[in-house]
Amino acid sequence: MPELQRSDFRCLHRLRVRWAEVDMQKIVFNAHYLMYFDTAVTDYWRAVALPYEAAMHQLNGDIFVAKATVEFHASARMDDLLEVGMKCSRIGNSSLTFTGAIFRGEEHLISGELIYVFADPATQRSQPVPQVLRDILLGYEAGEPVFSVKTGGWADLGRDASRIRTEVFVQEQGISPEIELDEADASAVHALAVNRLGQPLATGRLLVAEQGVGKIGRMAVSRVMRGSQIGAAVLQALMTAARERGDREVRLHAQRSAVGFYRRMGFENRGALFMEAGIEHQEMALRL
Repeated sequence: MPELQRSDFRCLHRLRVRWAEVDMQKIVFNAHYLMYFDTAVTDYWRAVALPYEAAMHQLNGDIFVAKATVEFHASARMDDLLEVGMKCSRIGNSSLTFTGAIFRGEEHLISGELIYVFADPATQRSQPVPQVLRDILLGYEAGEPVFSVKTGGWADLGRDASRIRTEVFVQEQGISPEIELDEADASAVHALAVNRLGQPLATGRLLVAEQGVGKIGRMAVSRVMRGSQIGAAVLQALMTAARERGDREVRLHAQRSAVGFYRRMGFENRGALFMEAGIEHQEMALRL
């Protein structure tokens, strides 16, 4: 396999070597490198904005490993911080070849190649890679966007927005549907992120809190898409909508677990923590 650089990869998965993954010499057991590559492939599907299970169901197929190759250049050691690069390097008629590399800093430690076959999930018989999947993967590797964000009213975006909100707030967090869906949806500006399969991934809404002040709420990202940039893109779209209508400030009630995310986006705390729908929240604000 050729020598690879970190810059060869758009998708880089980070991990730290744990005690259970090393031998008496404190170097990583050989078999764990395949686990690292497999985990990086999972991150790759997130990077291309495809919730794996839902995407494969829509594509009427699944992928199965046909061949895995690992080439060793140097060993990773206990407590090393590693980056695992992963890219789709070739798409055949029914096969997908992923090239991987493991780096410690700029040092290339391990190379890997995983060949998958796209197949019928029931019979595992190979079938052609769908053109839409081919376009998504090749487009991502060429630097094309893998999702888009729409803004609009509830009449246009409500069906898909409510699907994401129900998944996150009602099913995952146990919030009552009567609280989650309210009459404010009809007058709000909504933002919706969708992937290139048209599947909804994240949503949020913008209300009027008072003259010149917007209120952002109902921010929800599909669980398997968290850790990507999709939530930030939805938030940016809502802030843009607020600026365009002349708001001087936006406020929101952040769940305590999401406060760090909003701080990174420039929001500042206001007041103390409080309970809302049975969950701790923090009011936050941003001057536009």
